Amino acid sequence: MSKLNARTIVALVAAGLFAVVAVTAGLVAFAVSKAPTHNPKLTAYAHGTTITVDPFMYCTVRMEDCRYGETAPLVVPAGEPVQLSLPDAISQSPWLIQLIYQRPSGEQLDRVLSFADYPDRARALTIESNPEPGLRLSGIEVQLPILARDIATGRETYVPHAAWSIVTPEPEPREP
Repeated sequence: MSKLNARTIVALVAAGLFAVVAVTAGLVAFAVSKAPTHNPKLTAYAHGTTITVDPFMYCTVRMEDCRYGETAPLVVPAGEPVQLSLPDAISQSPWLIQLIYQRPSGEQLDRVLSFADYPDRARALTIESNPEPGLRLSGIEVQLPILARDIATGRETYVPHAAWSIVTPEPEPREP
């Protein structure tokens, strides 16, 4: 049997290293492809309470692979603002915020905020819970809209492919 020379040893070591790197890259790629998907979350704060809000609905921009969650409750006393902290996935996209206000009579009034109303890529927003007398914030929905076309009419409209929903009940009255 012949002796191994330096060139052969270097070639064998290089081939071994290449094999180890290739197997490691394959394992990493497989692990990443099987990793769970984490949807963006926003944070809401009011009167000393902070909540993390998971998406109420989260789909791809093609309205595929939709996942659904729940509306998050955040107790908001009258006159206290709600502060929203938006993750990059929202703040760096065109977003809309639907504010639902209610009068004592039960009449509902909707207001819409848009990314165009704020400085570029705003990450924090303050929402008034009582913007005028007799008007109380009852809900907030943050949306990432896409343009959709009604096949029957050809009319274009915006629909959310992702939404985060917060209900803002008043605190329970305290017992005397």
